[in-house]
Amino acid sequence: MRLPEAFDRRIKEQLLDEYDAYIECLNNKMNHGIRINTSKISVEEFMQISPFELTKVEWTNNGFYYDADKYTPSKHPYYYAGLYYIQEPSAMTPASVLDIEEGDLVLDICAAPGGKSTELAAKLNGTGILITNDISNSRAKALLKNMELFGIANMCIVNEPPNNIASSFPSMFDKILIDAPCSGEGMFRKSASMVTAWENNGTELFAGLQKGILNEMVKCLKPGGTMLYSTCTFSPEENEQSVEYLLSLDDSLYLKEVPKYKGFDDGHVGWGNTNCKELIKCARLWPHRIKGEGHFIALIGKKNDDDKSYSTEYRFKPYKLDEYTSEFLSHISDEAGIDSDRIEENKGKLYYIPEGTPDVRGLRLLRQGLYLGEVKKNRFEPGQSLAMYLRMKDYDNCISLSADDNRIIKYLKGETIEVDEDIRNGYTLICVDGYPLGWAKNNNGVLKNKYLSGWRMM
Repeated sequence: MRLPEAFDRRIKEQLLDEYDAYIECLNNKMNHGIRINTSKISVEEFMQISPFELTKVEWTNNGFYYDADKYTPSKHPYYYAGLYYIQEPSAMTPASVLDIEEGDLVLDICAAPGGKSTELAAKLNGTGILITNDISNSRAKALLKNMELFGIANMCIVNEPPNNIASSFPSMFDKILIDAPCSGEGMFRKSASMVTAWENNGTELFAGLQKGILNEMVKCLKPGGTMLYSTCTFSPEENEQSVEYLLSLDDSLYLKEVPKYKGFDDGHVGWGNTNCKELIKCARLWPHRIKGEGHFIALIGKKNDDDKSYSTEYRFKPYKLDEYTSEFLSHISDEAGIDSDRIEENKGKLYYIPEGTPDVRGLRLLRQGLYLGEVKKNRFEPGQSLAMYLRMKDYDNCISLSADDNRIIKYLKGETIEVDEDIRNGYTLICVDGYPLGWAKNNNGVLKNKYLSGWRMM
């Protein structure tokens, strides 16, 4: 594999007698993984129905390796049901390490395409609020799709630069994840374009971007809160030295120990600028030591000071339900947790706003809460995101087909399907092995497809 000359010289100095093992590993196939969506299905339940042979990723509770030569998880109906996320195994580490507690207010500041946000949301287990942001509008749209696919309601999808986030949420977040933009040295085996990008940009550009993000995120962390900083690169400038910079911004910040698993390396004190002994608490994941592409992780705590925490709550005008929306919602179980008093209307579209949602007025929002559907003349049309949020038992008109039923593929491709089962005419929730995929409209056993066109299987 061709490496940039400047990178090759530096990594040889970093790795010393491990350099040859690193070079050798780059000639091997990369590792592929999926992470189970525990907000929809337990790991044990998924293993009982898994269509793939899986091997545990040691450093996560719900991550597994699969053989990419044998399986294509992105084409299986379970993927469309949001039962798992396809993710490089070492990239599973940051969200796994960050100790999310139910009820937390959480921020993922560089979130697209959503691998880490979906896991943070699963750990919240329907409680608290996750603000998930990306500065790129196109990437934020991909983030929104993945969050909807996972069935997440307690979220706000934001498209803002970090300084605007900091202005809106001073000292508010219990947990913050910063998976920072970086030079991507851990992705060289995955994509040759990353090598070219490194040659064009090097590490200095990204080290500067990281400092700019850290300048703002330090303002957002609540006293007593925890911040996780991670990259998928190996350069000291973007890792140990960025952590040193962060610690210099606020005397109340301190490093916490990152859990270490077999093959994990410590942070290197000598690779910093200030001889900070605490850097050893960070973790480095090297591809020649573990079955993954590589990552750097640092956990930073903030000392508690109750006098400096803030909170705001979004205020909205509840929507007075019309007869068509009321009739549709009457078919959803109370156990689904959709409080009709917390439904907001915007240009005919209805959203369920979870309790505790902070004030997000003035920010560019792609989504706030759960999109329920649209009020139209003499009818209500439920949204795809509502289907993904519900469980089969939450709606009283469902049809469940097995994953190997060819009607499932026809449905995912947007085609009309027919069923013999006795179900009510009107909106029907289509499920695969009991897990929702989307809506169809039944007319005496002929199901007109309502699956979202942009999500359809090609």
